[in-house]
Amino acid sequence: MRAGAVFFIAALVWLLLGTAAAFFNPLSLVWFLSIVCLLPFLIADGLFLVLLSGKLETERTISASLTQGISHQVVLRIRKSGKGFLPFRILLFDLYPPSMKCAVFPALLDRGQLQQYGELKFEYPILPLERGGWQFQGLELLFSSPLRFWKCRISLPCLSQGRIYPDFNKIKASAGDIRGILERTGLKNIRKRGHGMEFMSLREFQEGDSVRAIDWRATGRNRQSDGRQKVIVREYQEEQDQQVLILLDTGYRLYRREGEFALQFDSALGAMLLLAYVALKHGDSIAAGAFGNTELWLPPRKGLRSFPVLINGLYDLQSAPVPSSPFSALEDALKRLRRRTFIILISNFREEDGESLSWILKRIEKRHLLLLVSLREQEAEDIARRQPATPDEGLETAAAFSYLSSRRRLYQSWEHSGLLTLETSSAHLSGTLINRYLEVKRSGKL
Repeated sequence: MRAGAVFFIAALVWLLLGTAAAFFNPLSLVWFLSIVCLLPFLIADGLFLVLLSGKLETERTISASLTQGISHQVVLRIRKSGKGFLPFRILLFDLYPPSMKCAVFPALLDRGQLQQYGELKFEYPILPLERGGWQFQGLELLFSSPLRFWKCRISLPCLSQGRIYPDFNKIKASAGDIRGILERTGLKNIRKRGHGMEFMSLREFQEGDSVRAIDWRATGRNRQSDGRQKVIVREYQEEQDQQVLILLDTGYRLYRREGEFALQFDSALGAMLLLAYVALKHGDSIAAGAFGNTELWLPPRKGLRSFPVLINGLYDLQSAPVPSSPFSALEDALKRLRRRTFIILISNFREEDGESLSWILKRIEKRHLLLLVSLREQEAEDIARRQPATPDEGLETAAAFSYLSSRRRLYQSWEHSGLLTLETSSAHLSGTLINRYLEVKRSGKL
């Protein structure tokens, strides 16, 4: 229990009166009688707050699964337990986690409704800002005594916990019309004829079909009543049951802010989830891994039913300014993979990565297909394009231009050696990455 606003006002008046009494002796009696009369009220007001106030119980209702950036409702039910008077004034503070934002508290409760009905329902909106687990520690109530001399802060246990997931609808919107992409470039419409493809059906021979596609046994069984022979060919489509591994860098390479709140890493994680969704929809099995700040491996899974499992494994990934090694991540992946895999590594590659990765790229090329995805550094590009106004700015511009040139030379050397590379901005990563995945699928390189 601590002193309230009225207590400090009364104390200030009493001190001023005492100061005046020091210079004007007749006021001394008034000063003494004022404290004698005030003390009983102070004691009674405090005792009322401590002993006569009715006890309260609380219950919080909130969904355990929240979406980042989407407002959600929280419902608090406050009940009066037992008999007794309620405090003159009740302020509510819900101890929401730092990963959420709320501008409601402190909130003044309706004391009359709580006194009359014994229960009060309080609703308020809350905005999840960061992905990951969350927990409400409880809530606090600030009671005021009837005469406002005292205040008492009470903590009530009211635990709630759950998870904050990325907004998948927003991720899909960032890549454009995903449904349209799937309909226009989906594997059901990409058919190839020839050996090494997945058998789809038998059909009658048409002009332009290869002789090698003829199924002679089926042809022999399809003699028509007039004696003519109907030639039957085997139709193939690109094999859909393939394996894709997405590796995400959670270290310093993607720990870069693009605005007041957004990180390059958040865009990369969103692209990773969206690509996994598209690949599962195309019938491929998906494995996922992370390296750097978090070491993670999710084994291959197939079917859209496995997508929630994938999200639950990736939703709380966070980047940090710590070292990360694409070489070690690829080396660890090679130990785990048992079949040919399309490996997609999302990071931010630099000139020094050319030498470190050269030791392992040849091993990967023998069994797998690798796509190295690098995010552009917009800040360096802006500095390289600007017109320097001072010698210092000229040095910065030259350094940025040299840095970007070395990156381009690295990517060109990888492409000349047969590797797949992709450099794009965070804003276009999801759509560009999906298009490259579909392009690889159509090419038959897997």
